[in-house]
Amino acid sequence: MTTVIHSLTNLTAHRNRELLDVALAHAIMEVVVPQTIVFATLVEQDGQRRWLERARFDVGQPPRLVDPMWARFESLPERSAFPGRLGCIESAVVQESAPADGSGQFVTVFPVHGETEVDSVLEVYSAHALDTREMDVVNCMQSVYRNMQSLLDYSERDSLTGLLNRKSFDDAFFKAMGAQRSGGERPEAGEPDVSRDRRLATVGHGYWLGMLDIDHFKRVNDGFGHLIGDEVLLLVARLLRHGFRFHDRLYRFGGEEFVVLMRCADAEQAQAVFGRFRCSMEAFAFPQVGTITVSVGITQLMPSDTPTQALDRADQAVYAAKSGGRNRVIDHADLVRQGRANAEVKAGDIELF
Repeated sequence: MTTVIHSLTNLTAHRNRELLDVALAHAIMEVVVPQTIVFATLVEQDGQRRWLERARFDVGQPPRLVDPMWARFESLPERSAFPGRLGCIESAVVQESAPADGSGQFVTVFPVHGETEVDSVLEVYSAHALDTREMDVVNCMQSVYRNMQSLLDYSERDSLTGLLNRKSFDDAFFKAMGAQRSGGERPEAGEPDVSRDRRLATVGHGYWLGMLDIDHFKRVNDGFGHLIGDEVLLLVARLLRHGFRFHDRLYRFGGEEFVVLMRCADAEQAQAVFGRFRCSMEAFAFPQVGTITVSVGITQLMPSDTPTQALDRADQAVYAAKSGGRNRVIDHADLVRQGRANAEVKAGDIELF
């Protein structure tokens, strides 16, 4: 009992999703003594669904954590590759399997409930079938884990759209900057052994920030009411989820302003990605309202950037898009080349060149 209480205390002490996964794995290891624990999530891109193993813990080995921001979708296992996981997702019921591959490992797959559905699983590999007590303890710890995830969602997500909020932006921004500067190197001694595909994230790729502002949104609220305005925001959030990759970070900064943080090869590709989204917005028939367009400002992140500097450049590009007739994508670098914006950015009263 003392071990369980200590584990639950440790589990509720974290406010970081990665550390929360680590704490749950350690708590289960103290009670069940498994050989391996895996957290896997079904992620979707271009209508396909694949398995992202976001965390893996092997006895005697450092934890392996994977941030979706660095993962390549095409390298992930296909949905059908793990029938036990799939059965658990579809039934929302624990799946158990005896050793059949000569490994001598029993596999117990627990459903992990997301915000609206079961979209993840917790796999426990053990030398024996879990008994009733062990199953009950894992389920109990999972319930606490799920409550902690809900608290994190409450603080990090926009209450209307479910997209990430401004508060959570800085953390992802500095992760992107850290990966860009590190060139894919391993963590320093003493840091968590977090394995990420950083070389793919930095070699031949940059990071881009897109700021999207709904055109004439005030007219929607004034002409149709705020309930219809909220419905428009919800539909825009849905279009964003469908229009960008599973690892792109999508934010609502308030009002009709949205932000996308993404990895991209070059300016041409960034223009194409945001251009496709602009077209999908224009082509979508919003109930009662009809056609709604969006003005987009994009900027490539620089190694010395702060969040404020990058957002300021994107905001200047949005302003240029609005001034130029709306329903268009403007790259801040193009404004600089045209002499319509300065290359210098300011941090407080200090100019950075």
